[in-house]
Amino acid sequence: CVGQLEVFWKQQWGTVCDDSWDLSDTMVICRQLDCGEALSAPGSAHFGQGTGHIWLDDMNCTGTEADLSACRTRPWGEHNCNHGEDAGVVCSGHSHLHPSPCDPRRLCCVEGEIKKTVKLQLVNGSSHCAGRVEVLHGQQWGTVCDDNWDIIDAEVVCRQLGCG
Repeated sequence: CVGQLEVFWKQQWGTVCDDSWDLSDTMVICRQLDCGEALSAPGSAHFGQGTGHIWLDDMNCTGTEADLSACRTRPWGEHNCNHGEDAGVVCSGHSHLHPSPCDPRRLCCVEGEIKKTVKLQLVNGSSHCAGRVEVLHGQQWGTVCDDNWDIIDAEVVCRQLGCG
């Protein structure tokens, strides 16, 4: 609930520029991540400079949007920034007072303007935080192939299941 903000688009993670970045933008992120109240919106790569793409610039959220994709911004991938301007987020912490737009057992990906939700579970492990990844598709559970599977993919699953 605290750190540099990154978004996933075109199969790649990238940062958000701090131009026009403010508490209203952070409110949306904290709500989307179920991280409680927005405390601050640090800029200037407060949590370190990212690498790779800068996906979003000139964010203009009102603070009431359900998720980041509903905010006004420059077109995805268009920016006039460098990584010294990466946006950060400081939220109060996990909150059950404001339900997340994603059920904790759902993997949510925001790609451009399209939000995709996939129900997932871990099975045959020693706890609900360990095991084989399964996803629900067409009312049927199936496994996930390990081609190109890496620690970044596992981190997304762990985060979405509330497993750290």
